[in-house]
Amino acid sequence: MLPSNVGRRGRPFGDNRRVVDGIVYRYRTGIPWRDLPREEFGPWKTVWKRHRRYAGDGTWDRVLARLLSHADAIGQIDWNVSVDATISRAHQHGTNTSRPEQDTGGDVELHADTGRVRPQPARG
Repeated sequence: MLPSNVGRRGRPFGDNRRVVDGIVYRYRTGIPWRDLPREEFGPWKTVWKRHRRYAGDGTWDRVLARLLSHADAIGQIDWNVSVDATISRAHQHGTNTSRPEQDTGGDVELHADTGRVRPQPARG
C-alpha cells in the first residue's frame, strides 16, 4: 500500500516497515522526532521526511481507507458509537448560541460607542 521506488530518482527507499514502525513509535510515545532510537528506526530525519511525504501526498489516507474497508468486510469494526455529554463539553463560545444583552454587559463588553454623553468629573 506504500509507494515504491519504481520511477523515483535519487536514493531508493530503505525498509518501509522500519520507517513505519518509527512513525508509530513516535506517536505512541509522544517523543520529539529527534529522540527516535537510531538503532531501531534509522535516522530520525528519514522517518520524519517519509511521514511528511506520505501525509502530504495522501498515502496515509489511502492506507487508512483500505484498512478500514478490509476490516469492515470481515466484520472487525463495530460502528456503534456512544457519546456521553459529560465528557464532550464545548467551550461557551463554541456553542453558537447567544445570551441576552443584559447578561453579557451589552455595549460595554463589545466596546461599542453608545452615543451617550458621559458626565464630566467635578473640578474643585
